[in-house]
Amino acid sequence: MDETFAYINYYQNSIQKFLGQQNDLIDFISKSDINSNNQKELIKDQIFNVRMNLKANDFWFRYLEPVSYKKINGPLPVEWETEVFEKFEKPYRREGAGFTLALGYLEEENCSKDSLIELIQASISATNVFVSDSIKSKMETYDHFYLCNRLFLLNLASIYTTGFECPEESRVIPELKYMINAVSIIYDVYNKSYPETKLSYKYLTLYTELKLFLDSQSEEPSKFDHYTFIRKFVNPLFSMNQDFIAEYKVKSRSFVDYTINKNSKSIFDKSIYYGQNSKGIFASVTNQEALDEIDQIGKLLFYDPILSGNNQRSCASCHKSENYFTDNNVTASIQFNQSDLLNRNTPSLINSTFNHLIMMDGKHLTLQEQARAVICNPIEMGGDEKEVLEKVLSCREYNTAFKKFLIYTPHKKEITFEHIISALTFYYSKFSLYDAPFDHAMNNKQQISLSVQNGFNLFMSKAQCATCHFVPQFNGVKPPFVSSEFEVLGVPNHSDPNSLDADSGRYNVNPASEMLFAFRTGSIRNAEHTQPYMHNGIYKNLEEVIDFYNVGGGVGKGLNVSNQTLSGDSLHLTDTEKSDLIAFIKSLNEEIVFELPPTKLPLSKVKALNKRSVKNIY
Repeated sequence: MDETFAYINYYQNSIQKFLGQQNDLIDFISKSDINSNNQKELIKDQIFNVRMNLKANDFWFRYLEPVSYKKINGPLPVEWETEVFEKFEKPYRREGAGFTLALGYLEEENCSKDSLIELIQASISATNVFVSDSIKSKMETYDHFYLCNRLFLLNLASIYTTGFECPEESRVIPELKYMINAVSIIYDVYNKSYPETKLSYKYLTLYTELKLFLDSQSEEPSKFDHYTFIRKFVNPLFSMNQDFIAEYKVKSRSFVDYTINKNSKSIFDKSIYYGQNSKGIFASVTNQEALDEIDQIGKLLFYDPILSGNNQRSCASCHKSENYFTDNNVTASIQFNQSDLLNRNTPSLINSTFNHLIMMDGKHLTLQEQARAVICNPIEMGGDEKEVLEKVLSCREYNTAFKKFLIYTPHKKEITFEHIISALTFYYSKFSLYDAPFDHAMNNKQQISLSVQNGFNLFMSKAQCATCHFVPQFNGVKPPFVSSEFEVLGVPNHSDPNSLDADSGRYNVNPASEMLFAFRTGSIRNAEHTQPYMHNGIYKNLEEVIDFYNVGGGVGKGLNVSNQTLSGDSLHLTDTEKSDLIAFIKSLNEEIVFELPPTKLPLSKVKALNKRSVKNIY
């Protein structure tokens, strides 16, 4: 226990040092003239000095108490969390505080000394949480260490090098280097305190090589080799840490680990986390033969217009497999009435399993809920649950199959609409499990071109893409993979590009001012094949999308978007850089094996239904 106490003592001393620096910062601000530009610069320097010690404790902070962390280094004044808990409760307002917001506030005109101090004081209160008995008790076993380390490594790949949570570009790499060295000390103290469950010599040697690599790198983020950093060092370290978690039988009691797959050995393993239960009502089924049968029925249903109110359109009417389960031919699909258009572009179903919230506005919590909503929506498929169930069960092939499947859902004594939509989601979700050339490269199974590597490095730095599209799924779900992010981009209107699109987005679901015109950040995997782009399909190709971001989104185009979360400044990308970015995006095209549509549909005892066809009328 004495050795264990040495580790806990080091932790407590590190927190106390951080608290002392924050109190000193408040004293410094109190004695400064906040109206003086020179004094503001001195305050700014002091804040960045304290941030260095924040980075020294980040290893623990982000994992042990992520809610309190928002008060220490909140990236936004107000966040509307969309964590997995939203499946059980409504989104709620969380106010940020701490150093990032303090630095931003210093740049505002007429900033108040008292308000600035309040931001730091909130950080102090949050820091005190980390010396509470509840946190201290977690430190008394080794389990927390490997879970903290896992999140640390995931963040090394996803956010620490991108500027996501560092307010000044020139400070990103220096803060990274400081943190890497601080964690090296944590490793050393931990190994001495927990010799029975220590990090291996192989791990520590590779980590030392990582530090040497960092020392050789430029401190200019745009010149940093993110590709080599992650492929050669971070990903292998993650793999070893996962082995330690298995070998030492590490236990977790934290929601932070809710979705992470402990068996995944690579950050670029498509099953690294679970956002959705694709099986729905069949969640407990593990028998492969049974799953294959459910898959086959799901496929038939996906192509069967029997699910619609008029038996003339199916899921495949809008989500075409040859278009990566979207529709490249139109800006928006036609409505059920066969005349008007839907308001939004058809999103790809591929990789939808890696989102916690479904639809561009996050309206639905599960894939099954989304499938139900589309089938029963009067402007989409115009179906009725009871009628659809009766029609489906009028077909012997469906009826026989679902009766057989009842043994897998003992809590349901009869066939329900849940069985139908669960078979559907299970079918199309399997197309989300394929890898891309970039994944193979990151797993040392394939070489990729220098242009792709340059494109990835741009993606992670100058182009600022990775501050919204996070490694490894390149969507809005960042480690620890328990939330979905929404962004306000200022997308123009189709009919008038000089005005903002009228779609309120997330605001329709969560009517908070910050959510007006906000949309869930989608994945850029397979982006080459899923045009047109944006929620309204306004852009026809990747070049147009990159140009939109390059000028600064809607604000950069001169539109009035007061709450735009995308920077309105130009990225100043050169033609070569744009070309490299597109090369990288294309390297994320997954090697999916698509299937041909069924040649025929199950016959119904209702003769009128037998006129339906796989080739839908519209």
